[in-house]
Amino acid sequence: MTVIAMNPAATLDGRCPLPVRHPVMRQRWETLSFLHWPYPARIIQRLLPDGLSVDCSAGSAWVGLIPFFLRIAGPIGPSISGLMAFPEINVRTYVTGPGGEPGIYFLSLDAPHLLSVLVARAAYRVPYEHAHMRLARAGDILVYECRRRRGLAAGTDGSIALRVGKRIDVEALTELDHFLTARWTVFSHDRRGLRHARVEHAPWPLHHATVLHADTGLICATGLPAPTGVPLAHYSPGVTALMTSPGRTRNASTHGA
Repeated sequence: MTVIAMNPAATLDGRCPLPVRHPVMRQRWETLSFLHWPYPARIIQRLLPDGLSVDCSAGSAWVGLIPFFLRIAGPIGPSISGLMAFPEINVRTYVTGPGGEPGIYFLSLDAPHLLSVLVARAAYRVPYEHAHMRLARAGDILVYECRRRRGLAAGTDGSIALRVGKRIDVEALTELDHFLTARWTVFSHDRRGLRHARVEHAPWPLHHATVLHADTGLICATGLPAPTGVPLAHYSPGVTALMTSPGRTRNASTHGA
């Protein structure tokens, strides 16, 4: 059983504070868009397992709808072209673990690669669903299309269209920008309690983005009310991440990875 002890403020410059020493895989997250809406913390907290607390910024909890293209490869090798490559979309929120460490908690994930869906559900205990997906780009316009094939809320749409804007200077990135993107622990749970996996990657290169269309059915399918207002949007060409195998999480004050 492992606890990650880190300073929640340590990621405010977008850099990973605790390197991954023993990765089990590399993932390349490409052509990625972050869409975020604020929510009252009490609404998010009721969806979280015991041991996790809502992490807030700018006076709110946040829910993200994150579409991207994923490549998966082994932990070492000359190429990240990927053993598997496919689009994905997830609904996530931001939490702190038993030791106060900041992280991500996935409310849902959708992908078209059925084997990856089944393996991720079994190994990482994350709520993947099988979906039809497509990613297309024309100039600065990106279109992500998703329709859940089966499982919870089968038939739900999660399609998004946005226009990519200019790169945001590193010095212009805000505390909220880092809060929503610089996360190094993924929490999940099963019958025995909390689990976590660690990730490491370079700081996100972020661009401004304008949302042209966003179906929020995948958010509603998690049990949340529909978000209101225009989402806070970012785009990134991507990063390469190292990822650990999942481990048990307990409340203690020792370091580990």
